[in-house]
Amino acid sequence: MIEHAVVIAGAGPVGLTLVGELALAGVDVAVVERRANQELAGSRAGGLHARTLEVFDQRGLAERFLAQGQIAQVAGFAGIRLDIGDFPSRHPYGLGLWQNRIERILADWVDALPVTFYRASEAVALAQDATGVELALADGRRLRARYLVGCDGGRSLVRKAAGIAFPGWDASVSSLIAQVEMREEPELGIRRTAAGINALGKVDYTIEDGRVVYAAGGTVGVVLTESRIGSGEPTLDDIRAGLVAVYGTDYGAHSPSWISRFTDTARQAAAYRAGRVLLAGDAAHVHAPVGGQGLNIGVQDAMNLGWKLAQVVKGISPERLLDTYHAERHPVAARVLRDTLAQVALMRADDRVDALRDAMSELLAMEEPRKRVAARMSGLELRYDFGEGHPLLGRRMPDLDLATREGPRRLFAFLHDARPLLIDFATPGGLDIAPWAERVRKIEAQYAGAWELPLLGTVAAPAAALVRPDGYVAWVGDGTAQGLSDALSTWFGPPSPR
Repeated sequence: MIEHAVVIAGAGPVGLTLVGELALAGVDVAVVERRANQELAGSRAGGLHARTLEVFDQRGLAERFLAQGQIAQVAGFAGIRLDIGDFPSRHPYGLGLWQNRIERILADWVDALPVTFYRASEAVALAQDATGVELALADGRRLRARYLVGCDGGRSLVRKAAGIAFPGWDASVSSLIAQVEMREEPELGIRRTAAGINALGKVDYTIEDGRVVYAAGGTVGVVLTESRIGSGEPTLDDIRAGLVAVYGTDYGAHSPSWISRFTDTARQAAAYRAGRVLLAGDAAHVHAPVGGQGLNIGVQDAMNLGWKLAQVVKGISPERLLDTYHAERHPVAARVLRDTLAQVALMRADDRVDALRDAMSELLAMEEPRKRVAARMSGLELRYDFGEGHPLLGRRMPDLDLATREGPRRLFAFLHDARPLLIDFATPGGLDIAPWAERVRKIEAQYAGAWELPLLGTVAAPAAALVRPDGYVAWVGDGTAQGLSDALSTWFGPPSPR
């Protein structure tokens, strides 16, 4: 029996993000992954939204993604593009980047951290007791961990074995997705039919002077909406027939590297935690890919869970801190599921839906609806419910350009090591956090600009702010220390003896 503090099932973007967070916190963490390496067949997810770029920026990783992707306005609702260029964020845009590149960047980050990988294997059974979880692997090895996190996708064995219900909506439409070679140059772009959306696009590209450049030939990504809900394993013949039905030709499609099928099934785990088993990403929520939400909210699940789980494992915080993971993240995915159901309905192609989509387009061209929906789709709207108080409370701390004793610093630079942060803007030496000094970094800083938040606009400058490792504000000072000790105890454990 091999023992670890935490075992994560699945090394996709969510699992890699979570393992990185735990390793930064000094937790003994291991990952079980069925692939022998990080190579990924197929493109799957195709980009990052603004909030996810902010999440990676706070760990010093954003530039790695930006160097390989294409900046674009990717927020949208049912294909209606929504510009967030005027939003107060260091990243008021999205990033076009295939999942295989996203995973490779994350894997390179994790490779520099103390993490154990069990590759070319997968979990086949688990059992938990009062002190931990035992995991049986397909290769015969057995692992034991104090906590197990299922990041093992929509068909999650971890979720099923833990007995967590997965209620939701069955599929109403299915689509084929593939990567193939073509003897003829295809018609790239999107084409709508009565069945739904179809698209052809080149997979391989280079970035030249900030532009995406596609070479002639090369692998083509194919998405085809099926006339009826498909079943079984799709084949190249299915792809060819679908191409002929939509485009009148199969373009000589051959040599597929990947063929799959997705649907608009929408389901969410009834609980994100069952004892010592937790869920994140697709293991906790699945839905249609319209809007590009899945990978993004999964990564943000991992950022929310990682520091909390680390504190519980290290004995800093009581186990009840883990209950805040479900409380904060379950409503986020529930809203995404509702949004994707609405978008799928608007993507259908008939005269009535076309009229409704035209009306929706007119509505979203107006300033207030555009900002509200764009903020939600990009993730910039998010606020956790920490009660009444300053508008910053429960929202993401903006990445300010601070003046500090060490010189000018970006605020996110102080979050690279995933430690909580108390920023005193008003009273040098006025806030005493000595009982938490080993857990919470305190800095004194000044900021001369306007305080602007997505959707809200300009807000009053705080005297101080307590920022969690995931970047969300847990307490806002008004010039006094009122409520600070309670916030520190709630999020970062009871005070140490002086």
